[in-house]
Amino acid sequence: MINLTPEAATAVKGAMERAGKVGAGFRIMVETGGCAGHKYLVGLDTEPRDDDAVFESSGVKVFVDPDSQPLLSGMTIGFVDSLQGSGFVFENPNAASQCSCGKSFG
Repeated sequence: MINLTPEAATAVKGAMERAGKVGAGFRIMVETGGCAGHKYLVGLDTEPRDDDAVFESSGVKVFVDPDSQPLLSGMTIGFVDSLQGSGFVFENPNAASQCSCGKSFG
């Protein structure tokens, strides 16, 4: 299960509205790369894929592919908006390490 904070859910819903994809899902996946070995990829998807796990968190459908599921299980996704910039932040209990930007983990 992946949890979205209220701030992250608001950001996702706003992105869906701006993209004309109201009711779509928020896709989170892991790809090899980044400073620490794995990097997070996020986006909007209109429908889940056949083998996706589908969760709902804070009123948002979340789609996760089977390869990413073990690396993301129990994660909380937040959203910050500050003078330094805005974006998603990841609290992943499966990460042994993460880079200083917080977008990749090992």
